[in-house]
Amino acid sequence: MASQIESHRSGAEVVNGDAICRKRSIELLGELGLPKGLLPLEDIEEFGYNRNTGFMWLVQRKKKIEHTFKKIKQTVSYAGEVTAFVEKGKLKKITGVKTKELLLWLSVVEVYVADASPEKAFKKIKQTVSYAGEVTAFVEKGKLKKITGVKTKELLLWLSVVEVYVADASPEKVTFKTGTGLSDTFDAAAFALGE
Repeated sequence: MASQIESHRSGAEVVNGDAICRKRSIELLGELGLPKGLLPLEDIEEFGYNRNTGFMWLVQRKKKIEHTFKKIKQTVSYAGEVTAFVEKGKLKKITGVKTKELLLWLSVVEVYVADASPEKAFKKIKQTVSYAGEVTAFVEKGKLKKITGVKTKELLLWLSVVEVYVADASPEKVTFKTGTGLSDTFDAAAFALGE
């Protein structure tokens, strides 16, 4: 991560010291339209933001801290260095942030505020999907059933995706269901062509 910071340091605004780093990071989150409490790091040594490249970073004295967002009962771990590329309403290509899902820590790679729901912040977890040479499914309106040839990596296992559907009540969401009964719902925009 340090090399990534060094490659964006030239031309960046860089400040040192906990109080000013905390102030600048909160100001940047506000400027981006993101919740100001999103990066509750402690004892911050350095904050940097390169407006030309959109790259920001925070370096804290501790190697790692955990913070629980009580209102949503979500525990998040922040490494000694946290980096991201930023744009209005979004942090992407995040490094150094993990969230606890079930019993595992998963890397958060993107946080965004949807235009339709500015009061909610969404997170995107690094997730892998595998497709076999042949993919088959039965098709109904808004639904693919009895899918073969598609797997998703959940936790440490590859699970077969058996159903994908868009509910009539919320056409902006896509739900993936595995053979084990696990399901997860995502913003349909994530699956637009070219994404």
